[in-house]
Formats: sequence, structure tokens, C-alpha cells
Amino acid sequence: MKQTLLKYVFLLLSLLTFSQSKLDAFLKPSDTLNISRRNTVVISEASLATISLIGLNQLWYADFERSKFHTVNDNSEWLQMDKVGHAFTSYQLAKHGAQVLNWSGVKKRDQLLYGATLGFTFLAAVEVLDAYSQEWGFSWGDIVSNGAGTGLYIGQELLWNEQRIALKFSFHQTNFADKRPDKLGESFFEQVLKDYNGQTYWLSANLHSFFKKSKIPKWLNVAFGYGGEGMLYGNAGFETIDNQTVIFDNRFRQFYFSLDLNLSAIHTNSRFLRSILDVFNMIKIPFPTLEFNKKGCVFHLFYY
Repeated sequence: MKQTLLKYVFLLLSLLTFSQSKLDAFLKPSDTLNISRRNTVVISEASLATISLIGLNQLWYADFERSKFHTVNDNSEWLQMDKVGHAFTSYQLAKHGAQVLNWSGVKKRDQLLYGATLGFTFLAAVEVLDAYSQEWGFSWGDIVSNGAGTGLYIGQELLWNEQRIALKFSFHQTNFADKRPDKLGESFFEQVLKDYNGQTYWLSANLHSFFKKSKIPKWLNVAFGYGGEGMLYGNAGFETIDNQTVIFDNRFRQFYFSLDLNLSAIHTNSRFLRSILDVFNMIKIPFPTLEFNKKGCVFHLFYY
């Protein structure tokens, strides 16, 4: 019985090792242009973008009244948290858009020209959908934020040929969503996207990349975060009830200083594991954190 069990365990480990080896070989970037890979990437990205836009148009915008193309100036809303969110999204799409073209063996210039601009192009198309919805509108502030995120990625590649400063994200649930679940989200996953009170965006800088000859660990980052609290509406609102002025919300900005991990710098021989770590590297790792706001300074043992 023991021998049979050991044989099965050995067989399973052998299969896993073989599968891991094949997967790592598949994930290895091509040294030269691999036309088959490049075509697969282009077709996949075009298909996903088209399906996403059609889905948004049918499932999201169909719930709101249509209008002529119009613009809105929403730059003062939500303490600009939505604008930072646009920058984060475009940065991440730029990063992964360039990486999949690198996997295909596309030269660096074309990676930046066609891959890193993927996020900006897609988000600009979403902005056009907004423009024809009565509820929303085309926002130049969003476009500028999308450009900032894309520019952060491309600029670092041109300047340093690496990403020394990454845009990251963290989230914690707040009680503000319970007060306006229709706007700030009902479920946890809705709140991650909608509740700006619980979102924090970070500029996470890798210390070793700035001091190449130092003994600073390659995985150690310092992070500077931005958030906001007290937001129930886009702008602070007031209402007169029984001749008394009631404030809808009492918003304030939050600034953070913390440490972080560069998961992409963790050494592993597995390309699959490296790919997983690279994806999760968009999340800020909880660490002791200092928060600065108009009320003073607050220390968080672990902030996320």
C-alpha cells in the first residue's frame, strides 16, 4: 500500500514538474519577433476591448438616458480620487500591454507605441460612451488623468528602461457605503470600485533602483499614499431642514507614508510564479503607516 501511494505521489510530482517546465517555456519572452504570438496578442486584445465596450454599452449605459455628445467638468468631485483612479488604471494597462508585446518579441519602441498606449486608448473609448449618456459626460479631467498614468509608465521606460516608481492600490471597507449603497456600493466588490473613502493610491518607489551600488534589498520600497474620507457625494452638499443647515459630508484629504514590497524583485526560477507576483504587485502590501490629515498625524500599525 505504501509503495503504491509513493508511486502515485512520485507520478503526480513528475506531472507537475513537467507541466511547470512547459508553462515556464511558454511564458518565456521571445528573443525575436514571434509572429504567431504577436497576432494572438493583437487579436485577443482587440476582441476583449470590443466585447468590453459592447458589454458596457448594453449592460451599464442602457440603464441611463441617452443624450447628444456633451462634456462635463467634474474635476472638483470626490477630492479627485476618481482622477487618481484613472491614472492607476491606465498605468497598469500600459504596463501589461507592453509586457505581452515583449513576450511576443516585439521591439521596445513598438512595445511603448502600441502596447503601453493600450490603456489610454481603451479608457478614451469609455469616455466617449460617457459623452452620450445623460448621467455622465465626456471629462477632459479623466483624459488628462489617463494620459498621466500612461505617461508615468512610458516616461520611466524611456528614462531608466525600468519601472522605479509604481502606481499601486489598497482598499479597506468603511461605514460610508452603508449610508449611500446605491452610489458607494452594496457588496464588497462594488465598494472596492465605488467607495472612494476606502481607496488609497500609492506611488511606490524602489530604493535599490535609485542606488544600484547599495546593499538595500531589491524588494524594499517606500510608498507615498493619497486618500480621502467623509465623502457621500461628489461635492460637499448642504441642505436646509427646519431652518437649520445640515452638511451632507465633512470631507478631508489624507496623505500617507509607509514601506512596501516590490513583489517583482522576489527571486524565483519559476516564470509562472514571477508572472503571478507581477500581477499582484499592483497591490500595496500592508505595513506600519503614518497618516497626515487636517486633524493631525495618525499612526496605523498595519494600513491597507
